[in-house]
Amino acid sequence: MATEDIPDAGADDGMADWAEALMEQKSSDGAGDAQPGSVLSGDAPRPFSSGGGDASMQDINMVLDIPVLLSVELGRTKVPIKHILQLGQGSVVELDALAGEPMDVLVNGYLIAQGEVVVVNDKFGIRLTDVVTPSERLRRVSKS
Repeated sequence: MATEDIPDAGADDGMADWAEALMEQKSSDGAGDAQPGSVLSGDAPRPFSSGGGDASMQDINMVLDIPVLLSVELGRTKVPIKHILQLGQGSVVELDALAGEPMDVLVNGYLIAQGEVVVVNDKFGIRLTDVVTPSERLRRVSKS
């Protein structure tokens, strides 16, 4: 992936939004069985970008190796079970997406970007054409 495909995200761009979302979650979930020092204990969460370089780098490094499921969605359709049972080799299922429309890129089921299919060395890939902003991602997650 070329560096121009990667959005320039400043260190503080989305961290305040994440801290605010965690506080909203705390207030809506209640802090019944929270342990001292946890986000639900009533203590304000410490954003990743707080303080100097080493402490914030250690904080962000803790989550960098957490695996997430990244999927690209070609399209969807709703069909009755009787049609599913009739499917066989060579069957065609019509999807709601039109040819040439951007594909949705999802991380753990949440839309993070859209892009177009590319083929590189006989493997499919996706070139991102539109990336959802961190604040919009938070807005969408909070609606779920």
